[in-house]
Amino acid sequence: MAQLLSSQTAFAYWQRVRAAVPLTLCLTNNVVTNWTANVLLAAHASPAMLDDESESEVLASVASALLINVGTLNAMHAQAMLKATASARRSGKPWVLDPVAAGLLPFRTTLCHRLLGDAPTVIRGNPSEILALAGEAAQSRGADSAHDSDEALPAAKHLATEAKTVVVVTGATDYITDGERTLRVDNGHPLLQRVTGTGCALSALVAAYVSTAVDKKEVMEAAASACAVFAVAGEMAAEKALDRNEGPGSFAVYLLDALAVLDGVALERRMRS
Repeated sequence: MAQLLSSQTAFAYWQRVRAAVPLTLCLTNNVVTNWTANVLLAAHASPAMLDDESESEVLASVASALLINVGTLNAMHAQAMLKATASARRSGKPWVLDPVAAGLLPFRTTLCHRLLGDAPTVIRGNPSEILALAGEAAQSRGADSAHDSDEALPAAKHLATEAKTVVVVTGATDYITDGERTLRVDNGHPLLQRVTGTGCALSALVAAYVSTAVDKKEVMEAAASACAVFAVAGEMAAEKALDRNEGPGSFAVYLLDALAVLDGVALERRMRS
């Protein structure tokens, strides 16, 4: 049974990130690079965005955390990713895999399975991606899922156990599992699905939060806290946009603002209990 993440736990990791301002190296897709960097800045993390293999290995060893997002993949980026994850593993740095559209296209699916060999600290994906990475039949519409997170939870637990990692499967309910224990976050808003790259940016935020964890229990809590912070900020942004009869464009700006001003009071008031 999934345990609901408490607002007190989410706030504790929010405080850690604010204090640490973790340098978060992102090898991510070119559709969302600027957006992801702005989300990290709004959340008081420090983004580093690059995709060159001659630099990824070095920076992965000194950054606080690493994000690998395979959204707009090519052979050069794949080599940079493999060098970065190998470096992070050697250096003991946490890293997050976002397996965008895994299972749909062979090149990225094969790469994601290779990357599992470098022991990702967290895998964050939508239900279709998690199902596919766990070896189960899944349907997707590009980067969008044709399944809900409840359907994918058993596969997420299996993948977490097999890969010895924490798996975050996001949807109407976000589930965070290490294969034995499961946390959940029930917050969020449908407008989050109307802006390109919100899932990608969440994966980067998970990396920043996980950099403050000291053991696997804390990795779960930190990843869940990133989901909670992002989801609550999404609710705050949606309320402002809808109150003004505005749409996804304004919502995206308000989401950055909400991440910047979010505090323990908002988490306490808004998180589902």
